[in-house]
Amino acid sequence: MNQSTAVIVNLLGGVALLLWGVRMVRTGVMRAWGDALRNFIEHRLGNRLSAFTAGGVATAILGSGTAMTLIVAGLAASGAISTALGLGVLLGADVGSAIVSAIFASGSSFTLWVSPLLLFVGYVVHSSSAEFRPHNVGRILIGLGLMLMSLTLIKQASAPLSTATLFHEVLAAVGNAPLLAFLIGAALTWLMHSSLAVILLIAAFLANGSLDVAGALSFILGINFGGGLPAVSSTLALPPAARRLPLANLLCRGLVAIIGIAMIEQITPFVAMLPLPPVETALGFHAGFNVITGLFFLPLTGLIALLMTRLIPDREGEEDRLANPRYLDHRSLKTPAVALSNALLETVRMTELLERMFDTALAALRTGSLETLKQLKVMDERLNAYQTLLQAYLGELAQEHLTPEESRRALELTLYISNIEHAGDVIQLNLADRVQSKARENISFSLEEQASFDNLCLIIHDNLRLATGVLSSGDLEGAKRLISQKDAFRELQNEVLDAHFKQGAGGKGPALRRSALYVDMIRDLNRINALVVAAGYPIADAAGLLRGSRLRADAQSNPQPIPATDTAESA
Repeated sequence: MNQSTAVIVNLLGGVALLLWGVRMVRTGVMRAWGDALRNFIEHRLGNRLSAFTAGGVATAILGSGTAMTLIVAGLAASGAISTALGLGVLLGADVGSAIVSAIFASGSSFTLWVSPLLLFVGYVVHSSSAEFRPHNVGRILIGLGLMLMSLTLIKQASAPLSTATLFHEVLAAVGNAPLLAFLIGAALTWLMHSSLAVILLIAAFLANGSLDVAGALSFILGINFGGGLPAVSSTLALPPAARRLPLANLLCRGLVAIIGIAMIEQITPFVAMLPLPPVETALGFHAGFNVITGLFFLPLTGLIALLMTRLIPDREGEEDRLANPRYLDHRSLKTPAVALSNALLETVRMTELLERMFDTALAALRTGSLETLKQLKVMDERLNAYQTLLQAYLGELAQEHLTPEESRRALELTLYISNIEHAGDVIQLNLADRVQSKARENISFSLEEQASFDNLCLIIHDNLRLATGVLSSGDLEGAKRLISQKDAFRELQNEVLDAHFKQGAGGKGPALRRSALYVDMIRDLNRINALVVAAGYPIADAAGLLRGSRLRADAQSNPQPIPATDTAESA
């Protein structure tokens, strides 16, 4: 292999190692602290400045501006964040990403001893711990070690280029053509889905003298433009609310980058006057670009949000009426009866959202479409947003002077809201996982099994509608009927499982896996149904119709020792 080929191969390998390290860090952070990261963003959105700060801090932890954009786009799709505040988060995320790039690109002096140490410690932690978070901490440490090791590999691979006259001439020619350098930087960033990787390449070329600061500035402007493209292309299939944010962020970064490349000849002399080495000068320009962009557009996020709504309007006739709560009027809190009615309306709408989520999971089960399952995550985030807003509303209402009846109704709603959100988790985390396994493993159920499964689903659909009626009316007879559905469901479930096993569905190998999957899905339906019918419990309890225990009366009056192998019936 000649030297030029070796340089190209080593550079490609270094970039690939860097991208894989970034992916490992991102995966580890999202698996271990993804929910905490989302909560951190949501709970620091009081104003634009706090949103800007939250975006910068969260991206510095996550290490990927594109990943942060996708997270915020998902929150926007669920209605948990507005376009204006979401753009504030993304402007801060751009700054956080630039800071991370500067730290890695300027820290190559200690990579020779830090990267092996991180790899060793990460491997030990990852392989020795079965706990979820320590396991992912090891993954993060390995990813950081690979990222730092890739810096050394890129630097070593680009070293021969310092004496390559032809390469110097080509790179100098590209650097002297600002528009071409801009387009190359944007294209590389889009293809690699990582501005960090391209920034490190530019830093390596600056360090070995292959590129001067004047040429690097055009590349960096292109990198900042291209850094907004991956999120735009990744959200094309999402609802309009999710697509607006990446496009708004690209508009802000792109507009400043285009102005910058148009004025590059006036900007370059001022940047060259900085008393810094070439690499630090380029990294400072990259960070300064994002800080200036963020501070300029932060006060204008409201206007940009209006522009995005015009560019990407809600589809006519397809606006999702369940996207956000509508009736939580805080002025009504002074009138508890009206406030409770508002909360009840939103609880009913939340139940409709759960039913839509359940139908989506069943549609994916029948068609085997994994793409359909992706909709569940957005719906579950909407349920979480409903729960957060409703419980906050009822919490504020509890500070008012309520009658005992109003306090009881508020408690009923709070408990049912929690149950609905939990049922959504069962669908998104459990049932969807079984549907996915069924599709990927090409498992099929018999006609009898599918018919029995459909009958159980029909009971859940009926109970969802009955639960909303019972909750709205507070009718005792309706509550008794709803509670009786739990026993009716259990009886049918036992009949279904008994018929399933009598047909010899256990077997071995694939047959055993098929049987286990079917039983797990039936169990998920049971959990969903139990959470729905719980809406009748507070009403029956207020009427004194609930027993303290479901154990038989004769067992309570004549207690007998229970053998160690026996278990009591669950409540």
